Amino acid sequence: MNEPESLAVGGQAIIEGVMMRGNDRIAMAVRKPDGNIALKCTPFTSIVKRCKVLNLPILRGGILLIESLLLGVKALNFSGDIAMADETQADVRKPEKSRWNDLWMGLTLLFSLALGIAFFFYLPLILTDLLGLQSGWAFNLVDGALRLILFLAYIYLISKWKEIRRVFEYHGAEHKSIFAHENNQPLTPAGAQPFTTLHPRCGTSFLLIVMVVSILVFMFLGKPESLADRLARLAFVPVIGGISYELIKLSAKAARNPFFRIFILPGLWLQKITTNEPDEKQLEVAMVALRCAIGKELQAGSSAIELV
Repeated sequence: MNEPESLAVGGQAIIEGVMMRGNDRIAMAVRKPDGNIALKCTPFTSIVKRCKVLNLPILRGGILLIESLLLGVKALNFSGDIAMADETQADVRKPEKSRWNDLWMGLTLLFSLALGIAFFFYLPLILTDLLGLQSGWAFNLVDGALRLILFLAYIYLISKWKEIRRVFEYHGAEHKSIFAHENNQPLTPAGAQPFTTLHPRCGTSFLLIVMVVSILVFMFLGKPESLADRLARLAFVPVIGGISYELIKLSAKAARNPFFRIFILPGLWLQKITTNEPDEKQLEVAMVALRCAIGKELQAGSSAIELV
């Protein structure tokens, strides 16, 4: 399915900034301690576009999920370097630092994946085992409910951190900017301000869909009786991600249909925790990233843009 350009734009909040991903480039804009905006814009074509066989439904979702995780960790590393740097620090573009960042990115990603699987997939299994349920249907329902509770508790708790609340403000700026682009409004802070921070294609909604889809998929696997059964569940995580990806793509169209909008409301409600209203300067950063990602002329208002 060929998407309009507007629907092909996605983003992610990073430390003091926003990453935007267009059809053929990725842009990262970060507010520096001195008030200027550091911008890094690089060509990028997804592997599912370069290899058509990988662009099959379900399969592409799992691949894009891994690809997005890699890009996300890299963007967070970049933004951390910029946001915490001062004028006396070494240039983040030095090859030695770049190689270290690549290594750190790989280790961080592996650790995050292992921790996420252990906490959101294996821990619910252990807790459900303690209940002594015999029915496979009941076991998977309780297992899924515990997984969902852990996920919601995690989202709620991290939202209480001051640093995370600021990231959630940039998350809101990302959504407002994309809404302005999708509705052909001026790509300026003023053009984005009227829009909501709740977007149907948000990663928060995607994760909620993953939690629900995992319950349905694991229902077909029955109750895990051995370690091999539990490990087999891990093999289905990419399948769950693939199915969830197809559903999140459909949600963009469903948002325009009053009946199907009911099914995306839980994800939008959850975004009330993971997005906050941004200020004009945060919208300015998001717009710099967006304009670069879609190949538009840069405008930064009162802030200077420094290419990295």
